[in-house]
Amino acid sequence: MAQDKLWGGRFSQPTDKFVEEFTASIAFDQRMYRYDIQGSIAHARMLAKQNIIARDEAEQIIAGLEGILADIEAGHFEFKVSLEDIHMNIEARLIERIGAVGGKLHTARSRNDQVALDVRLYLRDELKEIALYLDRLQEALLGQAETNLDVIMPGYTHLQTAQPVLYAHHMLAYYEMFHRDAGRFADVAKRLNYLPLGAGALAGTTFPIDREYVAEQLGFAGVTRNSLDSVSDRDFAIEFCAAASILMMHLSRLSEELILWSSADFNFIELTDAFCTGSSIMPQKKNPDVPELVRGKTGRVYGNLMSLLTLMKSLPLAYNKDMQEDKEPLFDSIDTVKGSLKIFADMIAQLRVKGDNMRIAAARGYSTATDVADYVVRKGLPFRQAHEIVGKTVRYCVETGKDIPELTLAEFQQFSPLIEEDIYQFVTLEASVNARRATGGTAREAVAREIKRARAQRQDKP
Repeated sequence: MAQDKLWGGRFSQPTDKFVEEFTASIAFDQRMYRYDIQGSIAHARMLAKQNIIARDEAEQIIAGLEGILADIEAGHFEFKVSLEDIHMNIEARLIERIGAVGGKLHTARSRNDQVALDVRLYLRDELKEIALYLDRLQEALLGQAETNLDVIMPGYTHLQTAQPVLYAHHMLAYYEMFHRDAGRFADVAKRLNYLPLGAGALAGTTFPIDREYVAEQLGFAGVTRNSLDSVSDRDFAIEFCAAASILMMHLSRLSEELILWSSADFNFIELTDAFCTGSSIMPQKKNPDVPELVRGKTGRVYGNLMSLLTLMKSLPLAYNKDMQEDKEPLFDSIDTVKGSLKIFADMIAQLRVKGDNMRIAAARGYSTATDVADYVVRKGLPFRQAHEIVGKTVRYCVETGKDIPELTLAEFQQFSPLIEEDIYQFVTLEASVNARRATGGTAREAVAREIKRARAQRQDKP
């Protein structure tokens, strides 16, 4: 018989053992126990307020749920596969503790709207924690920019030396990326913050519930407006995984640069020993395992997004058992993002910059060629002609083994008589960097303004 199941009245045969294990979600959804209990307590209070159950019954239910919460957190709760999920495990234990009155808790709700509530409550709290980790990473990047404001490094396009930039400017580029990531996660939190409980299985409930009261207790901005949408919506989870994928892409790009910069070929930075490992055979090796692993973990977060999109792409309204598969990709993305942000914030804060090596690299590769072109343009020549003149100048440098600042005035003038003695004021690394003063540029004064702006922005945060 199937009467041992809380839904077993319709069935005359027990569930196949393998089917029971295959369909159960308790192995992964037990992490939502606190939110399941939190939602159930709010629901019980509403049932009593609306005279759907007696007040003393609600008090018994709430006391029972609080006892179960204490048991779980003390490690004295056995999660049973036979009870399928976190909701049934808690409800069954509640009935064991307080008797038949525990069965009244499920009045005017379904597991469909219950799980929709639990996932929203859970993700809402995780987003708060992620915001804190993101803030720590931004602080570490800002600290790197402040500490190394005068360090010049090569800027790259196509991974070829392009123009000199400030290392601080480079760090602030990632600060801006993660600032937008924080905004995306805040948008997710805003859109998910509506109560689905009260939708029932799919069509609402015949009981005179007060959804707004429950929403207020649980800190939601309001209630969902359509019962079908309430139980079948998972776009908030998809949106989180999309935001998480963009964040991990940013972390992966930064990882790649840290890996390159810490190699002997670049030798721009040193990661502290705490974030590296050695080789089992080559004693000289210091491997940047943390950024490599974060770069690798980016793929699993992308995969989780595709899993959720594929899961939901053809489901008819309303709830379908397929949707049980939403949790593992979501949970894995949450765990991966939190772990990556936490370790990155610490690693960036302790990163050591080798400014002299960066400067030497910036001086190679004819990185001030564009400054020569701009100089000739200011003398009245169209940019396309200036571009050709400087291209020939660079070819001459390649052939003679000289860099642009090393050319004599006579050598410059063989390519254009417009070039005069003052050219040397424009082709040093400092001159090149500091000529770009407009907002968003790499000049020291522009970068210092951005640091100041970021500091003020952070101080104004609630």
